[in-house]
Amino acid sequence: MTVSHLNLASSLVVPLPSQYLAERELTPAVSEAIATRGVEMVYGEGAEQFQALSNINLEIPAGSIQLLMGPSGSGKTTLLSILAGILTPSGGSVRLLGQEITAMSRSQLSQFRLQNIGFIFQGFNLFPALTALENIELALEMKGIRGKAARHEALSLLEAVGLGSRAKNLPKNLSGGQKQRVAIARALAGNPPLIMADEPTAALDSTSGHAVIDLLSTLAKERGRTVLIVTHDPRIMDVADRVLYLEDGRLK
Repeated sequence: MTVSHLNLASSLVVPLPSQYLAERELTPAVSEAIATRGVEMVYGEGAEQFQALSNINLEIPAGSIQLLMGPSGSGKTTLLSILAGILTPSGGSVRLLGQEITAMSRSQLSQFRLQNIGFIFQGFNLFPALTALENIELALEMKGIRGKAARHEALSLLEAVGLGSRAKNLPKNLSGGQKQRVAIARALAGNPPLIMADEPTAALDSTSGHAVIDLLSTLAKERGRTVLIVTHDPRIMDVADRVLYLEDGRLK
């Protein structure tokens, strides 16, 4: 990490108001935020079967930042989707924050994801007709935070990522790095204990990509979040507490 990267990331971070932090417990009550046992993923049937993941055993400590790397087709996005409760594995179990999500009903899982997981996408996935502020407010409303409370928290988050002056901008009027910072703010809305990101730097140049990852790392550490980032970008390895490597559906 260069000095310029550090200065850029630190200059973007503005601490949230004390009442924001006081209202939510900053660290999960479990030592392992994510744990899997024997996770398998098989697509197709019979002769058409394809084993995407094999015997994935994984433990990610609460409050850590971890990268999941590997070549294209190695199963990274499949594993992230299983850990996020988007896909159901063919076998094995997944525990998030001490709860086995593979035993939950679809409605229970949907509610769990909403309250506990913030997701950052490669393509930003911002609503083009909504301002930066409104994109975050919508995420808060889905979590039951509305009105003045949602507006205050959304503004605080935009300030935290250095975009307080761009609150009323539509996504089309933001750069790629700025869009990803809005996406980071949205993922942090409601202060979920888990943040998962799928190739968050793929659409960014080197400087912008490293800056947003430094920012995410700083914000997550300040708030005790657990962060899992799927990436093929070796330029951001220095932000991680640990790098996991997946090849041919197996952790190396």
